[in-house]
Amino acid sequence: MRKGPPGMLERLNQAMEHIERHLDQPVEVKELARIAATSEHHLRRMFSALAGMPLSEYVRRRRLTVAGADVLAGRETLLDIAVRYGYSSGEAFARAFHAMHGIGPGQARRTGAALNSQSRMSFRLTIEGSSNMQYRVVDRADFTVVGFKTQVPLVHAGPNQAIVDFVRGTDPRALANLEKLSDQEPHGIVAVCDGLDPSRAEGTELDFHHGVITSADAPEGTTTLAVPAGTWVVFTTSRPAPQAIQELWRDVFTEWFPSNPYRTRTGPEILRTHLSPEKTGAHAELWLPVEPEHG
Repeated sequence: MRKGPPGMLERLNQAMEHIERHLDQPVEVKELARIAATSEHHLRRMFSALAGMPLSEYVRRRRLTVAGADVLAGRETLLDIAVRYGYSSGEAFARAFHAMHGIGPGQARRTGAALNSQSRMSFRLTIEGSSNMQYRVVDRADFTVVGFKTQVPLVHAGPNQAIVDFVRGTDPRALANLEKLSDQEPHGIVAVCDGLDPSRAEGTELDFHHGVITSADAPEGTTTLAVPAGTWVVFTTSRPAPQAIQELWRDVFTEWFPSNPYRTRTGPEILRTHLSPEKTGAHAELWLPVEPEHG
């Protein structure tokens, strides 16, 4: 086992330390990205993948954790505490406090109630080197995704039931006809997520496309997504199902990005999966838009 590159770990932890020093001040993602020496997009993407929550949610939960200690200490008025942690009114603070702790600040102070706590996070990424993930970096001309589109909520953990329901409700014959049009990589039916909210907050809407990449005209009743030219990193893996996809995502952000001079950029995320005949294994191909880390 070897540890991840100390330079990146140090920069990420410096960004986390900056958050701690500024919980009673505005925390700008732009400044955090500068400290981490990466882009705002990549910092948000990395954080949500590793922490299982958006960066903004972590900052909010840390603020309310520290504010909870101040509430119980009883040395300041609730309004003073609310204002210090960035809330415009006592009512707004009370709502946020209750959402996290399950009790209002006034009642918590009166009763000395037990509160929830968001622990400080630090990055200690380790690279096992035991996964069979393979990758290649590809420069692609612009291309078009043709298929069926819906809007779904972003889900951080577990299956996205809205996507599952949409795919199950798609006419198999229409998909079979679409698959015949596939003439570019990744070949076959693909799942494409696009238009994600920059915050990557749970429940925010994104566009989900189920279709093919093709130069053919779009059949009637289908939608198109034009994807501009750019650089992509393509990950492939073959593992037991159903954990193959989850393990691939995990390894991409805990092993590959910390070890390679690339960062994610804004653009669609493309996944193609193929189950073995026995449905016990899965071959997955994941395309992520990237740019040089210091380009």
